[in-house]
Amino acid sequence: MGKYDHLLLADRSPLKVPYKGNTLLNDRFLNKGTAFTHKERHELELHGLLPTNPQTLEEQVRRAYEQYSSFETDLEKNTFMTSMSEQNNVLYYKLIQEHLKEMSSIIYTPTEGDAIENYSRIFRRPNGCFLPISHPHEVEDRLSRFHNPDTEGGGVDYIVVSDGEQILGIGDQGIGGILISVAKLALTTVCAGVHPSRTLGVVLDTGTNNKKLLEDDLYLGLKQERVRGDDYDKFVDHFIQSAKRLFPKAYIHFEDFGVHNARRLLDRYRKQYAVFNDDVQGTGCVTLSSIMAAAKLSNVKLGDMRIISFGAGSAGTGIAEQVAAGIASDKGISKDEAMKQIYLVDKQGLLLDNDDSLSVAQKPFAHEASNFSDGDFDKKDLKSLIKLIKPHVLIGTSTKPGTFTEEAIREMAKHVDQPIIFPLSNPTRLHEAQPKDLLEWTDGKALVATGSPFPPVKRGDKTYEVAECNNSVCFPGIGLGCVLGRVKLLSDEMLVAAVSALAGEAPALKENDPTKGLCPDFEHVREVSVKIAKSILKQASKEDLLQVKDIPLDDDKELEEWVKAQMWDAEYRELVFDERKKI
Repeated sequence: MGKYDHLLLADRSPLKVPYKGNTLLNDRFLNKGTAFTHKERHELELHGLLPTNPQTLEEQVRRAYEQYSSFETDLEKNTFMTSMSEQNNVLYYKLIQEHLKEMSSIIYTPTEGDAIENYSRIFRRPNGCFLPISHPHEVEDRLSRFHNPDTEGGGVDYIVVSDGEQILGIGDQGIGGILISVAKLALTTVCAGVHPSRTLGVVLDTGTNNKKLLEDDLYLGLKQERVRGDDYDKFVDHFIQSAKRLFPKAYIHFEDFGVHNARRLLDRYRKQYAVFNDDVQGTGCVTLSSIMAAAKLSNVKLGDMRIISFGAGSAGTGIAEQVAAGIASDKGISKDEAMKQIYLVDKQGLLLDNDDSLSVAQKPFAHEASNFSDGDFDKKDLKSLIKLIKPHVLIGTSTKPGTFTEEAIREMAKHVDQPIIFPLSNPTRLHEAQPKDLLEWTDGKALVATGSPFPPVKRGDKTYEVAECNNSVCFPGIGLGCVLGRVKLLSDEMLVAAVSALAGEAPALKENDPTKGLCPDFEHVREVSVKIAKSILKQASKEDLLQVKDIPLDDDKELEEWVKAQMWDAEYRELVFDERKKI
């Protein structure tokens, strides 16, 4: 055991296993494939089941990358990676670590969106826990299949759960939501070193309103319209309570719930347990950190900014919530006052307080209708709104491609020196504008971040890096800090600390160069996760929310060592047979 291995997240000692032969090879967490040593092959009865020559993990990675590269389409590559994850977890994660920037768009957005849309047709093997609302009384029994009574915390530290209603930018995908849960967990392991065997992806199958899925004979989920109301709430609560009984120290991450449930469920449970909604809080955190970086570059105070969020779903309202908190903190005003500087636009146009259709999350941002006259502007026209509001920041979460038009952007550039423009909808085909166009229409002055990867933009003698304002540089570090501290709750103050840590890592600020990214590059995400986890642990300690008491919080360098020591790396451990060992 290493100095800090008491949490068992990154144990590097020999691992005792209770079985041999083909059974061992079929365990994705233990299988080494051709990397089993001669000694292991003898003791674990693997001779004859594997090719003769043992290889190193590095040699396996080289072969796997050649296989990966042989596929022509991104979806084929995604399917190959999924297959690998089901066979050999260490090799899967090592391959991603070696090619992180290249593969991030394959294992996550935008390609994962294509895989989710085709889930029932490309299905090969189940991964995660499936909980249908048609069998509510079986929730705890089904979850118990992942419970290990001999392991601390029941064997699970991190749960991602989705009901599949609002997946990425592609809407209701029903039971295909299991893939977003699994993808988020893969990123948590890659980006923050949370042990893959101690994570659990869950889908709450509450039906689907996707007509295409309901009419598909191969669809694998419940063929019924989505359940709403009390039955839905009781089902979700049954899941939460069962999960906390079986995995009492687990951190629960909500993912891709619909706009009418995301904020509501977060508010219901965040004062009771350590829960997090990535669409509401994660998107808000990473966007606010990028806005903070852009504000410093453009010499405008965050507290003085006016913001238009084009799209007022769970992502748009989540961003607005976090930005309002940032404005309030910077300006020394209440959050309610800060909300007046943020203008949300949805399908009905600018959100106004005379609209009875607004969701719980939207209502706090609705402006007084009496302050706006239809004769003065068109509340559905972006250019008209920009001309009236004169925003410093324009955020897109609408999933409506091309809606940031040249006319609208040129109007924005008339009123501010450096327009801050974030087309965040994903996958890529749903972006509100292309970065190269935004830079062209603003004569290279725009500060741009996007929701999916884009190549650098060359303009004259300058090359502009396009930051991917992606939750993946944020939520893994938040989760890591919460898991390491076994925090009781995830507070607003802890998220503010995480945002500050993330903003400080923006290349544009570090190099004082506006052509650099407003958000850390994905290649450096593990280092960023360490800094975010440190900030979470320190703030949690101040609020007496830690349940692990011997963390070296007083020495910054030692705390960093401690966090790094707990992070799982994709390396093989020596396996030894012990028939008395239970897993």
